[in-house]
Amino acid sequence: MPLALALAGLLGAAAAGDVEAARGFDVRDLHRLDRVSSPVLSPDGARVVFVKREITEDFARTSTGLWMRDLRTRDLRPPVRISPEGWNVSAPAFSPDGQWVYFLSARSGTQQVYRMPATGGTPQQVTRYPLDVGSFKLSPDGSRLAVSMEVFPDCGADLDCTVKRLDGRKQSRASGVLYDKLFVRHWDTWEDGRLNQLFIAPVATGKEQAAPTLASVPAGAPAPGNVPSRPFGGDDEYTWSPDGRSIVFAMRPADRQEPWSTNFDLFRYRAGAQAVENLTVSNPAWDTGPVFNADGSKLYYRAMKRPGFEADRFALMELDLATGATREIAPDWDRSADGIVLSADGRTIYTTAQDMGEHPLFAVDIATGKVEKVVGGGSISSFAIAGDTLVFTRNSLHSGDQVFVASLSNPQAERALTPSAGEVLPEVAFGQFEQFSFKGWNDETVYGYVVKPWNYEEGKRYPVAFLIHGGPQGSFGNSWSYRWNPQTYAGQGYAVVMIDFHGSTGYGQAFTDSISGDWGGKPLVDLQKGWEAAQQKYPFLDGERACALGASYGGYMINWIAGNWNEPWKCLVNHDGVFDTRSMGYVTEELWFTEWENGGTPYDKPENFEKFNPVNHVAKWRVPMLVVQGEKDYRVPVDQGLSTFTALQRRGIESQLLYFPDENHWVLKPANSVLWHDTVNAWLKKHIGQ
Repeated sequence: MPLALALAGLLGAAAAGDVEAARGFDVRDLHRLDRVSSPVLSPDGARVVFVKREITEDFARTSTGLWMRDLRTRDLRPPVRISPEGWNVSAPAFSPDGQWVYFLSARSGTQQVYRMPATGGTPQQVTRYPLDVGSFKLSPDGSRLAVSMEVFPDCGADLDCTVKRLDGRKQSRASGVLYDKLFVRHWDTWEDGRLNQLFIAPVATGKEQAAPTLASVPAGAPAPGNVPSRPFGGDDEYTWSPDGRSIVFAMRPADRQEPWSTNFDLFRYRAGAQAVENLTVSNPAWDTGPVFNADGSKLYYRAMKRPGFEADRFALMELDLATGATREIAPDWDRSADGIVLSADGRTIYTTAQDMGEHPLFAVDIATGKVEKVVGGGSISSFAIAGDTLVFTRNSLHSGDQVFVASLSNPQAERALTPSAGEVLPEVAFGQFEQFSFKGWNDETVYGYVVKPWNYEEGKRYPVAFLIHGGPQGSFGNSWSYRWNPQTYAGQGYAVVMIDFHGSTGYGQAFTDSISGDWGGKPLVDLQKGWEAAQQKYPFLDGERACALGASYGGYMINWIAGNWNEPWKCLVNHDGVFDTRSMGYVTEELWFTEWENGGTPYDKPENFEKFNPVNHVAKWRVPMLVVQGEKDYRVPVDQGLSTFTALQRRGIESQLLYFPDENHWVLKPANSVLWHDTVNAWLKKHIGQ
């Protein structure tokens, strides 16, 4: 057994054995647990500041605060809150001199940049704009800010122009909106013509606010785009040069082709310039995550090679800014890098990547491309480096994120600065887990995880929740989720089986690529063989009492197996799953996804969209199904869920529809999440017991 899994098993046993466990883990526990994120280090590595989210007992209100720990002490002193009570804050960042902590807060009514002494104190408002500041990054000397705000492109840096136009729309008696290009809507928001734009402003704490300078699309620049990108882009998509004279940012033009393009380029804005310079024009695929070396002569970034494929491998790249020459740093490393953090000496890139069902931290030697794993044992969700000091957040199948500190010279000697879920909930027993492998499609090795029920006893058999991940280029591995968490099923007395079928991430790019054009082929074979292998290896799995559950692509697979592999299952759960791949090609928003996966458009390649289309197999459906759908899901829109439910009802199959008018592709509101879990658990209990 790998060391990480052995340690995980010991941790699970400790959580269950130190105190006599009275119960299993529940969704209410999931939401009551504090959540930590965004650790940052002072430049000298002496202090760590992170965000902690807390929630009221009734799940009605959440609050976020900044917490600090002095790393120069090795006692058991816990972190202390440094932001005031009642403030909701995010995105902490130290000033270059380490004296200030900057952050975002909507305390003034709009989200603005604030700062406070690193040791705590009264916050000072730094920006006073009439629009929300979405993200920010300090210049190297700490005198200026790069900030992003949503504006109408033709208003440019005139923020009052955007405010007046928004006010005019609110006052209008007509509600119609006229569109002449896509996107019409994206993720969970209808487009209103505004774009995220990048501005430069001086740091000022007085009541007067200097007008910002537009950096992302100055006069004479190409078509504007969102900086940072939507819906999930952040401040890692732009960076200051070391001398503070220029900014490099990733952008995809918001033109007619945007919904079927993944061509982000890196642009350089120089102060006072009339245009921006495209640094990666030669690559028609995705370029992002720019980071300068210390003297500003080189730019490191991540790049894909294939246009239109959002799950292509992100390679680590080096650009010589004097000559324009580029090279891939670790071409033989068959993993997709998540980000770039440079070591103090500039010789090493630290990054995370999916790897064999986990998400470790890696060190990549820039000169040779040699890659070494630094920290594993679960999923590293964020990290920061200052000198030899390393701070990171890590989660696993046994706990949500904890903040850890270590040294790069001895990363295994880590200290936890925040408690695990087991320490916070000593009365709860968590299901122990194990990774296993089997021969899947074409006898290729495929991996999966099995999680035991919290009350496991040797010799007993338990009903099974068979979880199918989304993406489809994703993974259900050794990580903690606040949406699909195996421990919430183990806590109800179910065993859990999860298979990383062909198409999953972390097993090499060829493995990830293999699902495209074959949604119902290789993955179905892997699921079938994985289910059989799990039952043979783990006799406590009761194959006669099993329910399959999935969301997004996992929901598609539920619809697919309903007509193509329905014999083992007593019930099914489909959350925001694709029902008709042909209609999905016309109604979803990010068209590059469906067009890559099916080799073209629905009108150019209709046969590809029909090859694995669940709608063509509804006549064979027979298994009871719970359907979940969010109204604000524009990735797999509401018509897909309603069509699934209509088919079930018309066929006379036992079915329910759980509809959320205020949720998107995910169920995020705590009270809605509790309802979701209670409904799913009731469905499972009805059909497979417990």
